[in-house]
Order: sequence, then structure tokens, then C-alpha cells
Amino acid sequence: MNKWKVAFFLLIGVIVLLFTIIIFWAASPVEDVQIERENITVQPADSVLLVETTADDFEKIVLKFLENELKSTSLPVDIVVGEAIILKSELTVFGVTVPFSMEFEPIVNEDGNVQLKQTSVNVGKLNIPPVTVLKLMNDAVEFPQWIVVRPNEEEIFVDLTNLSLPSGAHIKAKEIDLEKNYILLEVIVPNE
Repeated sequence: MNKWKVAFFLLIGVIVLLFTIIIFWAASPVEDVQIERENITVQPADSVLLVETTADDFEKIVLKFLENELKSTSLPVDIVVGEAIILKSELTVFGVTVPFSMEFEPIVNEDGNVQLKQTSVNVGKLNIPPVTVLKLMNDAVEFPQWIVVRPNEEEIFVDLTNLSLPSGAHIKAKEIDLEKNYILLEVIVPNE
């Protein structure tokens, strides 16, 4: 057999093997991330402020926090808060940059944290499962400790109890109603 034929078949074999490994990695299940629940209690000496805001102002606050926290990442992450929360970014798949957007519905839990439940995903013209997009995004972006990407649950958990604010203040979400353009937050400022 000709040495060029052998080299050709070896090259084809290596390419097929690489594609198989990449597809297997992208489709493999992700370990569930356990969230440690830390309940913030209000002490009698603490000051509690209720902050009522609109989706537009909330979007500006979130973008400012993310801008400060994601300085080390080169992946552009943009968030739009309207009737839903839309996360826009781009993924590099097989050397090709593909824009994507994910739409989330915010759910406030009893601890004052926010679960962003994914409602839709758009990855260019590709048909990629939402679990895979969240997994790839989690691997590409080094999120702060208060943002937990949970691909198996198709959600992003915003752990406001771990969000560090000046002077030891804490934030709890009380209500998020994007259809009515109403967001209510509770800021707890310790006085001791």
C-alpha cells in the first residue's frame, strides 16, 4: 500500500476520533452542583431598606456588578432585563464563533435568592441542547462565587447571600415581576 494512502487514512481516523471525543465531552452529564444554603437573619439592631426598582435600573445594577466580577474573562457577557432576563454571549465551537442568547424566568425563593429558570435558547442556526450551552458557558466563563450555573437543572442560581457588599450589607430579593416592571429588594445593613 502506498505511504500516502496510509497517511490519509490515519489523518481521517484522527479527525474522526477528535470529533467523537468533543461530541462525547459536550454531551456527557454534568455533576450536580450542591448549593449551601446560608440564611441571613435580621438582627434587631440592623437597618432594613426596601428598594423598589424597574427592570431598566435593575439591568444597569446587574451589568455593573458583572463588569466588576468578570474582568478576568475574555468572553463578552451581556444581560438584558425586560419581560424576561436574556443573557447574550458567544461560544467558540470547532474554531467558529457562534452567538447565542438564553432567556430566563426569575424565581425568588424563600431565602431571598434568585433562580433563573431557562425558558429558551438560541445558538445561531445550530440545534444545541440547553444543557450543553450552559455547560460550555460554565467552562468558558469564571463566574463569581455567587453565580452558580446548574446545567442539569437548566438554571442559573444567583446566591445573593454570598454577594459581598461594603460594610457587610446583604441583599435579599423579595419580589421580581418583570411583566409589571416591578422589582423589590431588601438591603440589610448591620449596625453593630
